[in-house]
Amino acid sequence: MNYSLKNNQIGTLCRYSVLCPEGGMAEVHVMIEVEGREETFSEQYSRLQDAVFELESQSVMKGMQLVMRRFFLSDAINQTAIVDDHRPCTTSYIGQSPLDGSKIAAWYYYVGPQAEVKYMVGSTIVSYRDRRYVWTRGQLWSSETSYEQSRNLISDYETLLTTFGATMERNCIRTWFFVKDVDTQYRGLVRARRELFEQMGMNPQTHYIASTGIGGCPAEPSSLVQMDCYAIIPKPQMRYLYAPTHLNRTYEYGVTFERGVALDLDDHRVCYISGTASIDNKGQVVHVGDVRAQTHRMWENVEALLNEGNMTYDDVIQMIVYLRDPADYALVKRLYDERFPDTPRVITLAPVCRPTWLIEMEVIAEK
Repeated sequence: MNYSLKNNQIGTLCRYSVLCPEGGMAEVHVMIEVEGREETFSEQYSRLQDAVFELESQSVMKGMQLVMRRFFLSDAINQTAIVDDHRPCTTSYIGQSPLDGSKIAAWYYYVGPQAEVKYMVGSTIVSYRDRRYVWTRGQLWSSETSYEQSRNLISDYETLLTTFGATMERNCIRTWFFVKDVDTQYRGLVRARRELFEQMGMNPQTHYIASTGIGGCPAEPSSLVQMDCYAIIPKPQMRYLYAPTHLNRTYEYGVTFERGVALDLDDHRVCYISGTASIDNKGQVVHVGDVRAQTHRMWENVEALLNEGNMTYDDVIQMIVYLRDPADYALVKRLYDERFPDTPRVITLAPVCRPTWLIEMEVIAEK
């Protein structure tokens, strides 16, 4: 169920989704927006913390444990040190300016008291029944090229998973790659990922991993690529989503990720839909130059993927929307307010990997 908690006094809006399967693990996804005001970043961050405190005092949050949070920042290099309050959870900082005029927005994820939550450096491990759910924060590397950095990031993550008796090929469910100057640096990520995935046994005949590759500025000035990851151990029952009537297979244009994945867990189903744009089943950009038409085609593509996972937009609990041109924000916000007024979301400035794509979105759906 989706809810909103708006506080006009402190100028914040929390949209949140609550999933409470009978006899299962409760989950809450929260997207927090801060009203843009003529004030310092510290003042805006303080108001965001007030909103989190107010949310966590609600009865629905009783016993909930913070697992992961991602901050969308207007100036990640300067702001990260101010944001870091050392809460024991996986925390990712990415330079993707919120387009509502503020300096910060956030995604918070909680699980209920039914689970055991442990934090190790860089990762949070949620243990529930016979599975472990591992969220790993923004990994960074400072070598010379995006290709080298991407190889190191992926290799380091594979090494991390081996400490849990897991691998990327078998257990990684979702990745996010944030690329500085995506128009020029994305090619290095694509090449490194393709090479390493092939070595790990992932190819067009097997599978890849649901993913978003998008523009974003890492908090470390020398980093060109940042990687966030999510894995489940042991591997759950799952199937990949393709929607061939609307989208083509990604390897046909040289990239290596899945359009989406549906997981059947003990008490519910989850769909992770990768970053999806206005594309057809031939791999061509649809409605070049028209953000309104691209938005509608993008929604249609995401809906086709959800339907393949036996879900609809009514099951979506979280959205992240990426725009190339901030001048399109007012129109896109109005479109989302009309169609998805209560769905937790954030809209950020983040160029998509092809310049002609003006908008992209990713979603999580559960039921």
